Amino acid sequence: MENKTEIEKDIEKVVLVGLINQEQNEQQVNEFLDELAFLTETAGASAVKRFTQKLDIPNSKTFVGTGKLDEIARYIKENEIGTVIFDDELNASQLRNIEKELECKVLDRTNLILDIFAKRAKTSHAKTQVELAQYQYLLPRLTRMWTHLERQKGGIGLRGPGETEIETDRRIIRDKIAKLKEDLKKIDKQKSTQRKNRGKMIRVALVGYTNVGKSTLMNLLSNSDVFAENKLFATLDTTVRKVVVGNLPFLLTDTVGFIRKLPHDLVESFKSTLDEVRESDILLHVVDISHPNFEDQIEVVNKTLQELGSVAKPNYMIFNKIDAYTYSKKDDDDLTDITKENYSLDELKKIWLARNSKCFFISAKHKKNIEDLRERLYEYVKEVHVTRFPYNDFLY
Repeated sequence: MENKTEIEKDIEKVVLVGLINQEQNEQQVNEFLDELAFLTETAGASAVKRFTQKLDIPNSKTFVGTGKLDEIARYIKENEIGTVIFDDELNASQLRNIEKELECKVLDRTNLILDIFAKRAKTSHAKTQVELAQYQYLLPRLTRMWTHLERQKGGIGLRGPGETEIETDRRIIRDKIAKLKEDLKKIDKQKSTQRKNRGKMIRVALVGYTNVGKSTLMNLLSNSDVFAENKLFATLDTTVRKVVVGNLPFLLTDTVGFIRKLPHDLVESFKSTLDEVRESDILLHVVDISHPNFEDQIEVVNKTLQELGSVAKPNYMIFNKIDAYTYSKKDDDDLTDITKENYSLDELKKIWLARNSKCFFISAKHKKNIEDLRERLYEYVKEVHVTRFPYNDFLY
């Protein structure tokens, strides 16, 4: 049995880099780097150091300033760091210049997310979608490919197409992209046929930020065994289950989680997966209320739904993980302004119920308030069912 020290030596050590500018202040950058660290952990590595810099606009050549890059270079050399990950997407020129200065593997947030998707993809559908997004990301960056020996080291950012064809030229990449698009068209056609074959059953889709507990809730409502884990993007493939609440049957869908700065190519590649959201009748927006920035996550999801043309659908908020919610109670003599961190769970409930009466507070992990949710879900499905099947009132 390996001891802890030997195991830790095998874990890839990573440095994270974020930029404070007009679009994202210091607090936001720290939050983004927290998420980047979680992404890094999900990919199987460990973030050991963070670097941030204030710049009005990113340096066109090296993203950060030369002084900051020198500081990063000294640290990774002294601590034998093999990988640096930037929180924003880097272009081919920036990647090439940074790698030349740091003499190590350099990734950006997009590359990291694609890597996690490659690791998580299990079905041929998901694998094809991820591979297409990887090649589309790779195409404009062929000029900065790492050398053969460096790429053979493995680790995060190196799963997928880059491993086997290191010197792939643009023509071959374009041919692969064209073939993958054709493959996806066939798969999308099959998926579309499957959706049509489900008849006119009411469709309910679980949506939300990644790692908010959608799959756990799916398992509870449908008595299924969808894979659920406390990591980002635990679920890539859309899962559909028939659920009966009371005497009403409907289809419940678990979808891939959303995230900040989700790569555009990945959104395009997963179009058929997101069609389940587009074609649903009811959306259940699951939120991790224990996350300090859950309101920002709600905004990210709503923006993505807007891009999908699904924001106008009946949308019900489900605040999950109430068992993990914590707050800082203000002292009576503390005269500073009250912030959301100072609200108790009961106070937060009142605030959100005042904004939206159709929201629920549950703990999927501890099965708290699940039966209440089932009863309300029955009413929501019934509303749609009565409109679609007006002659089936004997069901109620």
